[in-house]
Formats: sequence, C-alpha cells, structure tokens
Amino acid sequence: MIDRRLRQIIEQRLFRGKIIVLTGPRQVGKTTLLKMLMSDTKMKALFWNCDEPDIRQRLSNPTSTQLGTDIANAELIFIDEAQRVKNIGLTLKLIVDNFPEKQIIVTGSSALELSDSITEPLTGRKYEYNMFPFSSEELIDNHGSTEEQRLLEHRIIYGSYPDVVNFPGEERETLTNLTNSYLYKDIFAFQDVRKPEIIEQLLQALALQIGSEVSFNELGKLLGLNSQTIQRYIDLLEKSYVIFHLRSFSKNLRNELKKSRKIYFYDNGVRNAILGDFKQLNLRNDTGALWENYLISERKKHNTYSLFYGKSYFWRTQQQQEIDYIEDIDGILNTYEFKWSNTKHPKLTDTFTKNYPKYTYNVINPNNYQLFIKGEL
Repeated sequence: MIDRRLRQIIEQRLFRGKIIVLTGPRQVGKTTLLKMLMSDTKMKALFWNCDEPDIRQRLSNPTSTQLGTDIANAELIFIDEAQRVKNIGLTLKLIVDNFPEKQIIVTGSSALELSDSITEPLTGRKYEYNMFPFSSEELIDNHGSTEEQRLLEHRIIYGSYPDVVNFPGEERETLTNLTNSYLYKDIFAFQDVRKPEIIEQLLQALALQIGSEVSFNELGKLLGLNSQTIQRYIDLLEKSYVIFHLRSFSKNLRNELKKSRKIYFYDNGVRNAILGDFKQLNLRNDTGALWENYLISERKKHNTYSLFYGKSYFWRTQQQQEIDYIEDIDGILNTYEFKWSNTKHPKLTDTFTKNYPKYTYNVINPNNYQLFIKGEL
C-alpha cells in the first residue's frame, strides 16, 4: 500500500470543528484513502457510499433529528462520492452546525458539481484539498529514489495513476479504459455539452500543444467553435482535473506576453492515451514537451500537498525569449529551465535578469529532477 501525502495533512486537521473535503479525478485513490483512515482509527466510524441509491436518498433532504439518529454512534463519518447527493452542502451544514463534536470527511470526483453545491453552505466550515495520481514523492517514499530513477522514462510515458503503477504490463489497457470511460464522465453528467466528440477533439489539440502557448481563437477555428465556447470547455476540463494552466509572468516590460497561458495535463499517461501514442522517448519528437509536462505536474502535486503559498508562471517575450517555469515567493523569482539532455546548459537572458534582479536559477535534467519535484531546488 503506497502511503499518500494527504493522509498526514488530513490527520492533523481532524476534530477542529470543520468538514474535510477531498476532491480529485476519478480512479486516483480517494476511496482507498478513506478506507485507510477508517482502518487506522480506534474511534467509532461510519462509512456512507453515495453510489448506493438508499444512501443518496437518506442524505438528500434530512432533518437534523434524522441525522442525529443516523450518526449517534459515530465519531468519524466518511461520505464517499458526495457529489451524487442532491443538496449535499445543506446536509453537511446541518451536521457541522448541530453536531460539532463529529468529524466528517467527504470525497467527490469533480469540482463541477460538488464545489458548486458546498461553497456557499460551508463557507468557513471546511478544509478542502485536491488529490492527484501518485506523486513522484509518494513513489520515492515507497520504492526508493534509485528505483524511481530507473522508472523515469516509464513514468514520463505512462504516468502514475494507481492502477498503472500497481498493475505493470497493463498500462495501455488501463489508460485506454480510463480515457474512454471515466475522464469526461463528470462533464457529460453535470454540464450541457451537446457534442461530446468536441471535448475529445479539443483534448487531442491540447495534447499536441503542451509546452506551447494556447490560443482560444486558434482552437476555435480548428474545431469550428467560438473562443468563448472553447474557454468554457477548457474550464470544464480543468474542473474535472484533466488539465491545468500556467499564466505568463509580466510586471515590467512592454514586450512581455501578458495574457498568454499554457495548458498541461495532470498525468502524462492520460495525455499519451488521448493521442494513442506510447512510443519510447528515443522514437519521439515530443520528448521535451513530455519532460516539461511531467516536471510541472509533479511540482504542482508537491506544491499542493505542501500547502504552497507562492504563485507559478512561465515567462516569454515577443522576441521569443523564455523561461519554462517561475515560482514567485515573497518577491523572489525562482526560475527553472527543463532539459532532457544533460549536455545543455542554458543561461538566463539579460532581459530578464536586468529587470528582475531578485531571482534564483536552476536547470532541471534527469540527474537532479528528484530534488526539483521534492521542492529542494
């Protein structure tokens, strides 16, 4: 059993009078984490699986009296797949307001429905955390740094969804099933997407553009949609934890790109499954883009689990001067270039260093990448 970083965070926040909400994509191990927490505790626990119709009905419009009876003998209440319950936010508010001595931990596979339904009722009453596929840190803790170094190319190609890691040899089947059956399920269930095939075409276009700036107008022309619709679909994909974005960094220079964004996938394996391309790195022409996606997604996992308070960007000018990744922490700009080849040693452009003198700079390659994904560089 691979331990999850969120486990310790959750355990440290138990019984503070707030609900703990755990969101993230399907198949990343949220239910498994709940069951681990439940098996470890010596307290009386109650587990509600909202895939069950009777549980959904029980939690849809209960009174505080009914809830008091249902949870009377439990100290910890686990509610799995809570987004399936109508008015779940109001139900959770009733519990936390009337029974503050109880601890509720809730999971949901989508921010589309769950966040909308709980944001207002639970204002000031919740801790909310995102959970992702296994992070490299978690895998290093379990397998050791040497073994993960050996598996680096495998991770870049197949990613780190739990079933991919736990069932070696079945990676392509697992990822194909994931992208065909689960990846877009929440979007189609909760949103008015009239042409589901457009989502798949959009994802294919985005998969070919990782590491490059994304234009809503260009994507719209490619898919025959207006830029507002493209922006809406990208927002839905972000809320379903398929993709995320970086904005461009800009403060001083006229020629800096100010409104650009790059799109990345939370998991390299998902990206490659969307394109149906699992070739080895030495046979690919997108190795650099995959390396960049892998490092930025792993850094995002680390920052999320470390409760990082800085901001992340990329930087580029109209003259194509660029920096792959920047973290702005208290006015210090930590800058990074990502190079798959250990022989390349780029330097920061004078345009950047003269205008932003408070900076650090590191080139991340396969020799030092573990320091980067653990936040040590």
